Amino acid sequence: RGNMAFAGKYEFECDENYDEFVKKIGLSSDKIELGRNCKVITEVVQNGNDFVWTQHFPGGRTMSNSFTIGKESDMETMGGKKFKATAKMEDGKIVADFPNYHHTAEICGDKLVEISTVCGIVYKRTSKRIA
Repeated sequence: RGNMAFAGKYEFECDENYDEFVKKIGLSSDKIELGRNCKVITEVVQNGNDFVWTQHFPGGRTMSNSFTIGKESDMETMGGKKFKATAKMEDGKIVADFPNYHHTAEICGDKLVEISTVCGIVYKRTSKRIA
């Protein structure tokens, strides 16, 4: 499993604790509805420690974060807030602290598993590799 393990395209498959999580981080109810069971396509371009992590939403909206492992980068949250974070690589997982939650991403077989945690609420999103 080289360090290019993340590169690829993934389609949303399932999630857990979505409602509790997005309410806790303060997303508006219209954004919560939009995101529920949303068939997001996550596209990851990786060049060594440099990443471009793009989410393609139905209807044509995209959100993209570019970051380098170990360097502070400008990022954007699910809710559209801009912030600075330093992504780290720990045991093959990408780990980053967003303003109000802790986020990890890892590859398990042909799945991209993302876990966000806030105040003990664990939101897990699983996407399957499609390219």
